[in-house]
Amino acid sequence: MRPPIINVMDGAARKAARSLIHDFGEVEQLQVSRKGPADFVSEADRRAEEILRRELGKARPEFSMLLKESGAIGDPDSDNRWIVDPLDGTTNFLHGIPHFAISMAHEENGELVAGMIYEPLRDEMFWAVRGGGAFLNNRRLRVSARRDMGDAVLATGIPFGNRPGKNEILAALIPVMTRTAGLRRFGAASLDLAYVAAGRYDAFWEFGLAPWDVAAGILLVREAGGFVSDMGGGGDPLNGDSILAANDGLFEPIGRMLRDAIASSR
Repeated sequence: MRPPIINVMDGAARKAARSLIHDFGEVEQLQVSRKGPADFVSEADRRAEEILRRELGKARPEFSMLLKESGAIGDPDSDNRWIVDPLDGTTNFLHGIPHFAISMAHEENGELVAGMIYEPLRDEMFWAVRGGGAFLNNRRLRVSARRDMGDAVLATGIPFGNRPGKNEILAALIPVMTRTAGLRRFGAASLDLAYVAAGRYDAFWEFGLAPWDVAAGILLVREAGGFVSDMGGGGDPLNGDSILAANDGLFEPIGRMLRDAIASSR
């Protein structure tokens, strides 16, 4: 049986997903504003966030929230907080690329205790609770068992414009493409982390992400038996400027490879 907090997330996610699926079917008619180079926000974002804000707030009115579009709301001294991205993969969405997700996490006293990433077009619900494991719908998840870097598939995100981290990402591409089985860049960090938890990817790294991009995914990977840290190997991936997630066997060698490549570029 799923914990009540997961049922709350599930209900909110499915209501928001219906709005997103409708808007995705009419993506050419969306009214879109530009916040910066290649950084789009659409009416679909806003509608989905309002649904999540309403549903989560109704179920847990004492929680504060950190929302991608609206920022921090509620009591800043609350012990409980929702961390929510109503549409991760906005650029994919607005270009008609069917790869995007809703991501939300429950943080209690500074610790991630529950998380959910919902991919509505495939009806894939990734969820986890601290100490209770990670799941895809009703199936238990486990990170991949690969130990040979030459067999590994990695994922990353490449910062656009002049955002921090681009040089570091580019420096790592050559060794990754030389020493691994492949590299993917699909444009939705929450799903990248969910795929590491599901064993589809063996590792994921990126720079410059926000808490709503990674909160649920951090818990998913850890509950699936993987490791998550900042790129240094020991810092805070939720509030820091970088993240590295991998299965238990490849976390250290992939981390060393990436750090060496980045250091040599400076």
